[in-house]
Amino acid sequence: MNHTYVIIMAGGVGTRFWPFSRTNYPKQFHDVLGTGKSLLQQTAERFDGICPNENIYIVTSAEYHQLVKEQLPYLSDDQILCEPVRRNTAPCIAYAAYKIAQKDPQANMVVAPADHIILKEEEFKNTIRTALEATANQDILVTLGIQPSRPDTGYGYIQYIPDADSQSIKKVKTFTEKPHLELAQQFLESGEFVWNAGIFVWNAQAIRKAFEAYMHETAEIFAEGDEWYFTEKEDAFINKAYSLCKNISIDNGIMEKAKNVYVVLSDFGWSDLGTWKSLYEVSGKDENQNVTDGTHLLYNTSNNIIKTPKNKLVVISGLEGFIVAEFDGVLLICPKEEEQKVKEFVADAKNHGTHFV
Repeated sequence: MNHTYVIIMAGGVGTRFWPFSRTNYPKQFHDVLGTGKSLLQQTAERFDGICPNENIYIVTSAEYHQLVKEQLPYLSDDQILCEPVRRNTAPCIAYAAYKIAQKDPQANMVVAPADHIILKEEEFKNTIRTALEATANQDILVTLGIQPSRPDTGYGYIQYIPDADSQSIKKVKTFTEKPHLELAQQFLESGEFVWNAGIFVWNAQAIRKAFEAYMHETAEIFAEGDEWYFTEKEDAFINKAYSLCKNISIDNGIMEKAKNVYVVLSDFGWSDLGTWKSLYEVSGKDENQNVTDGTHLLYNTSNNIIKTPKNKLVVISGLEGFIVAEFDGVLLICPKEEEQKVKEFVADAKNHGTHFV
């Protein structure tokens, strides 16, 4: 029996990618990179050779069940875990981990978001295999840490203990959420920090133990479901369970508190694709450094990301450093450097009708 399982978290809305990412059709279901496949499909395919398709579980919002089914038709309903409300990553991971552990107590799990980009697929698989080997028979929680290429203030950082014994797996010392620029600069210079990729590996017993130790209430809630998982009463149980869950991330709830956390130093062309700017950075560019998707006539125009419907001709002259994005009745034109304002735009757009967000 293959004891490796993959849990893909696909319930977020991805507000910072508006107007492309919308409540009824978030970015993980879009072909963001123009490859012919959505981010969710690419994420699932990435684990080909790591685990069989029947061991892939998607945790998503109840409203996206049909979208998941359409994009990954080989999944059974038991493999699509529908959250009645969004409660951040800790309850989402607890639900999947407790359900899988009930079926296979020897399960060894990878937890990954659905909307990340990995440019070096083989390198990624090797890294995952290294982590799975480490967690198979040990009571440890492993996270993947990306070698930082710049003092980015948009990522969380992990400090590890340099150790000559192990080349790639290091004991974690501290977690720091999105630091200010000066601190990020110091992290980079010290050489002891990596970006927190939000990809985790552990076995079923280790993560249950961690929930019992650091999130006891959550552990109790989901342990109660052992008799209902994989039955027709699971949905009713989950509706009740989520009404009792706190809204908390796995980082805050467990990873920052646990003493048995390790990081695998990784370099596989990763981006969390959280923003328009991050998409610009990882995409191919034309001779004027524009990233384009759509039908365009561009004159004296450079350093932009332009994503518009293919059936609409867009003519742009004299524009530099902008996001131009149109999707489903909303057009956004905004300087790339002001992309953090997109969340404000979304809040204001609600006043013009919920169908715009």
